[in-house]
Amino acid sequence: MNHSQQVQQITDLLANWANAVRAKDVSKIMTLYHNDIVAFDAIAQLQFKGKADYREHWQRCMEFCSGESMFELHQLKVQANEQLAFSHSLTHCGGTNDKGEMQSCWMRATQCWQHGSDGWKIVHEHYSMPFDMESGAMLSNLAP
Repeated sequence: MNHSQQVQQITDLLANWANAVRAKDVSKIMTLYHNDIVAFDAIAQLQFKGKADYREHWQRCMEFCSGESMFELHQLKVQANEQLAFSHSLTHCGGTNDKGEMQSCWMRATQCWQHGSDGWKIVHEHYSMPFDMESGAMLSNLAP
């Protein structure tokens, strides 16, 4: 498989993953992660170790967003060779609140991938949101 095909394969996996996130299908979301995933998410705790730990986090996130869900990858870039790859994007995510209003923000995402016998899997994921150093407030109103 050449570089272009590897990049396209990961791009396709991320598109299917984003669809699973919008559908709140935690089982399908988790198919992309390696069993030994280490994730740094912007929500809840400093790090998540292992697929079971990260699955619980995803489940809590899906339960928190009871209404319609938004999850869009923008400015996606993928680099890959035969065994390792990384992707980064700006992610516009949110959901409807109990009044039916869409609440959303932009986050930064980076995934590190490993290719094995079961295909490409994310071994490390990092989501973050910028914050103001003086006040400590999250800057959830920023947009690209």
